[in-house]
Amino acid sequence: MSLMENNASAKFLDLGCDDGVVTAKLSRPVGTKDLYGIDIVDDKFDIAAGNGVKCIKADITKGLPFEEGTFDVVLANQVIEHVSNIDTFITEIYRILKRGGYAIISTENGSSWINIGAAVLGWQIFSLTNMSSKGAGVGNPLALHRGENSIALSWTHKTIFNYRGFKEVFEMHGFSVERILSAGYFPLPSMLARIDPRHGHFLALKARKKN
Repeated sequence: MSLMENNASAKFLDLGCDDGVVTAKLSRPVGTKDLYGIDIVDDKFDIAAGNGVKCIKADITKGLPFEEGTFDVVLANQVIEHVSNIDTFITEIYRILKRGGYAIISTENGSSWINIGAAVLGWQIFSLTNMSSKGAGVGNPLALHRGENSIALSWTHKTIFNYRGFKEVFEMHGFSVERILSAGYFPLPSMLARIDPRHGHFLALKARKKN
């Protein structure tokens, strides 16, 4: 990931690490082996350990079990949209980062062209079709997983950001937002998201703790 900085001595935390496979992959540009992860489901912790990730069970909506200024890098890949209290989430990330440390946060974009197209048709936007644990793909006949009878409550989407709101909410919490990248430009080629990040389907933000 081009937002990462090489630092072999960095302490790296992934919020929502699952089995650690993606954690190990996304941390490679940093070059560190000091990898930590947080997840609420503990049945994959042994697999995560095998992938070099020290995983801790915790509910990220209730705070993070680390001292202030512990980490150089915090990653949250497609997690923030599932969080019920984004103020606690962002404040806790800021607290556990070292001075000058940074967070990489990725999420879906409410202003992606496929979301805009769905809204024009009067459909639920793709990024908010999983809003109920009673079933997936609500309100959009083309939604992924439509027709599934139930989904875990922790997998429902609570907040979907647009480009500007994503940037401003991190600035409100004291971060300096250095860059926002985008990927996925459905139904057009993904490379166009580099030219027009405001309408790509996925956003990735780099935010640094200033002091």
